[in-house]
Amino acid sequence: MFKYLALAVTFAFAPISSFAAQFVEGQHYTQISNNMVPSEPKVTEFFSFYCHNCFNMESQYLPEIKKGLDKRVAFDSKHVDFMNSDLGTEVMRSLAVIHELDNKEALKMAMFGAIQGKDNNAGHDHSAAGHEHKSLINSRDDIKKVFAEFGVDAKQYDDVADSAATDKKLSLWRQQQVMYAVQSVPAFIVNDKYAINLNEMRTLDDIIGLINYLALEK
Repeated sequence: MFKYLALAVTFAFAPISSFAAQFVEGQHYTQISNNMVPSEPKVTEFFSFYCHNCFNMESQYLPEIKKGLDKRVAFDSKHVDFMNSDLGTEVMRSLAVIHELDNKEALKMAMFGAIQGKDNNAGHDHSAAGHEHKSLINSRDDIKKVFAEFGVDAKQYDDVADSAATDKKLSLWRQQQVMYAVQSVPAFIVNDKYAINLNEMRTLDDIIGLINYLALEK
């Protein structure tokens, strides 16, 4: 995945309407629901702190993608539940806590690093033969140690992690993961209606242009 994204990125974007001819439904994107277009255009990234492609996306590509989005398009991130375990739920909760704090990007990178190793953003494969890194995250206490480095004390973390709002958020993420048939990550869902086929994206321009087109013109 993303093998073509090393190509030069010009960011000399054509008008959004011109992308209608460039992108083909069923090839570059798929309609995954019949939802009404929301009043606020948006794109949602589904990812996992355990996914090395997600780490690469977060560290190398996502800042430029966000920079290229039309100002009207809101960005959100949600953690998938592929583990279906107590630890997996705790890691999901960590993202919900991050959403309520400052230093969001730094905290996300710290969680990626604690789970995958800080050198993973150089592109190594977490599942490759001979890979010996062990996750530092095996419990909520381990997660709280990561957050403590950013001034978040244990009580503050627990208050947010155990709140009814967080429980509701995790329930929604799980429902949408199933509803939108998210089977691999990272995944981008636009307006709760369209899934981008990242395997067909050749440059960052393609990703940004398609998100803007689907969010604002479809």
